[in-house]
Amino acid sequence: MADVRAPINEAEIQSAFCDLIDQLSANVVGQGEVIRGLVLALLCDGHVLVEGPPGTGKTRAVKTMARHLATDFGRIQFTPDLLPADLTGSDVYTADRALVFQPGPIFNHLILADEINRAPARVQSALLEAMEEKQVTVGTKTYALPQPFLVMATQNSLDQEGTYPLPEAQLDRFLMKLTVDYPSREADLGILKLQQAEEQCAPSIQALVALDQVALAREQISRVLVSDAIEQYIVDLVQATRHPEKYSAELAAWLKHGVSARAILALHRVARASAWLKGRDHVIPQDVKEYLAPCLGHRLSLSYEALANSVTTRDLIEALSEHVVAH
Repeated sequence: MADVRAPINEAEIQSAFCDLIDQLSANVVGQGEVIRGLVLALLCDGHVLVEGPPGTGKTRAVKTMARHLATDFGRIQFTPDLLPADLTGSDVYTADRALVFQPGPIFNHLILADEINRAPARVQSALLEAMEEKQVTVGTKTYALPQPFLVMATQNSLDQEGTYPLPEAQLDRFLMKLTVDYPSREADLGILKLQQAEEQCAPSIQALVALDQVALAREQISRVLVSDAIEQYIVDLVQATRHPEKYSAELAAWLKHGVSARAILALHRVARASAWLKGRDHVIPQDVKEYLAPCLGHRLSLSYEALANSVTTRDLIEALSEHVVAH
């Protein structure tokens, strides 16, 4: 593993993560919001789901981030015939007539779960235990996963053949869901130039952030101040998804059901991490509003009326932001 010099003060730690974002943005063109979301998920110790059309850089973004971290990395390609043992590992009968546990690819700090919605329910159940409990169970034994442990999953939004919709309980375990769209014209040109440059000279990968720096950053983020007014704002946003009729008839017509308590914790953690990345020691309303869609979107269900009128989750988030204001 590459040597990473530990920063000597708080400013250098924050600068190391900003450098990580800059380096990722240079290698994954036109996906700045996704890059920042991946880094925030790492800082918040939360799993992230990346969704978008095929060929838009989802896998590249996660793999590039893993290469710039001084951590163990495992990639799992989810397929319809995948078995739980392919994920967790299994007991192997050795020549000494003994059962020895052979760890699977889940035993890494950073996991890329590629095309996660292609695997059947049994595999999703094994992954759910790993995501929630930071452990896996094989037979009668339970094995702890390395810490930190982070799942970055991808799924295609267009190709639905041979896919299994993720259960709501599993979706709720993701800190954020990031949406990747087709790149702009300028980004497409940048991608062509980047590919030509990589063909002429293979890029050197340098580890920019080490595990101890992640731990120090998380400690600093825990000290970021959140005022009572901001906390009340977060709670009001979540309450508006559960009791939309108190805020707007439009919200009430569009919402099928609200979000869980995990949404409050997700917004709170991401807002603090975002403020820290921007060099502030306190959270402002914009830090919360900026990540409403990533933190709440995958936890909301649209009503039949909303679907019939082509209302999207983003439309719902925008209406929520308009009707619930910070005090």
